[in-house]
Amino acid sequence: MASAAEQLARNLSFSTFSKAKALQQRIWFTLGALLVYRLGTFIPVPGIDPDAFRATFEQSQQGIIGMFNMFSGGAVERMAIFALNLIPYITASIVVQVIATASPRLEALKKEGEAGRRKMNQYTRYLAVVFCMVQAYGIAVGLEGSQGVVLNPGWFFRISTVITLVGGTMFLMWLGEQITARGVGNGISLIIFAGIVANLPSTVAQTLELSRTGALPAFAGIGMILLALIVIAVIVFFERAQRRLLIQYPKRQVGNKMFQGESSHLPLKLNTSGVIPVIFGSSLLLLPATIASFAAQGNAPGWLTTVTALLGRGQPLYLALFAFLIIFFAFFYTAIVFNPTETADNLKRSGGFIPGIRPGERTAQHIDYVLTRITVVGALYLTFVALIPEVMFSQLAVSQFIGGTSLLIMVTVTLDTITQIQSHLVAQQYEGLLKKSRLGGGKRR
Repeated sequence: MASAAEQLARNLSFSTFSKAKALQQRIWFTLGALLVYRLGTFIPVPGIDPDAFRATFEQSQQGIIGMFNMFSGGAVERMAIFALNLIPYITASIVVQVIATASPRLEALKKEGEAGRRKMNQYTRYLAVVFCMVQAYGIAVGLEGSQGVVLNPGWFFRISTVITLVGGTMFLMWLGEQITARGVGNGISLIIFAGIVANLPSTVAQTLELSRTGALPAFAGIGMILLALIVIAVIVFFERAQRRLLIQYPKRQVGNKMFQGESSHLPLKLNTSGVIPVIFGSSLLLLPATIASFAAQGNAPGWLTTVTALLGRGQPLYLALFAFLIIFFAFFYTAIVFNPTETADNLKRSGGFIPGIRPGERTAQHIDYVLTRITVVGALYLTFVALIPEVMFSQLAVSQFIGGTSLLIMVTVTLDTITQIQSHLVAQQYEGLLKKSRLGGGKRR
């Protein structure tokens, strides 16, 4: 039998949305913030020749720089102030969360609630600034090594480039937090989503041009479209898939009334970590590979050029590291967001139990057993979606947009945002029902 929330969700309509003024304001705020982000991707870093840099970028856009450009919404090919995007912040978040698992002090902060969360975010921001400075300096040196890109090479250009790129990333961090607090959806994910979607028109035009000129065979173009549709269907299926554990509640007596035992379900998502493992894995690969790729354009040692080539799109080393990072972060992030022991304790306090499993420690072990096995499936699904299209499309030398990583981010962020919008609309309907019931009660009196 469907719950009251599920019944309300089925009855959502345009009239319900038109009455949700607070939700409309949140949506408009989100769209306005994303528009500001897009404008920033067209403001170039001072001191470079845009035409010379564009020529240099076109020589390496099919490699790791192409993926970086995909995440930044085209800011890299224009060397805009948002060229670093949120990659340093995401990398800092990974490092802080990994350290928190081994540091008792940080682990205690996580359990302090909102105050501890703010403190952890502060540490993450400080570390993100350090990563930004290192990566921005590497880019500045790489730009100076490219012939004719920098108008006036020297320390003034390096310092100004570092300040500009670090400031751009810090602004995006603030903008993402504002979207999360005052808009709809996760701000960080939506900024990355907007950057990917912004390249859609040019990607479609590029693919059609390749087909028209014969560079891309007709059957390959049709195969790409079919594969993209299959990948989207697989993503939707696995993101909605759940393993439901039956929870039974015993009979209870309240006053002189005896209430029958109830049953419900504990939903465990097949992919509890969402798109986080793919974003984290991409970020960790982009941090060293970007610096190496820019530096390799100048007078760099041979080993740096070799590393850049091995970390190129579709290369075995890149694919192996990407697969390892996806699987690692799928388990790591699941362990962070879901605690079987805490869930078992909450069930025990509320009187709930899993039929055939003793409450307490045995319940926690059973939940952990089930969660581990479905996480294996979820991690393999993420690896398949991220790597298989990546291998095929890299052989065809088509845009990064059509890769599995971009499709996964787009579909997952869209599903999460739609879910939040539905939650706001359901809350709106609940408020309307409560107001009607109060008015009705007043008339009966």
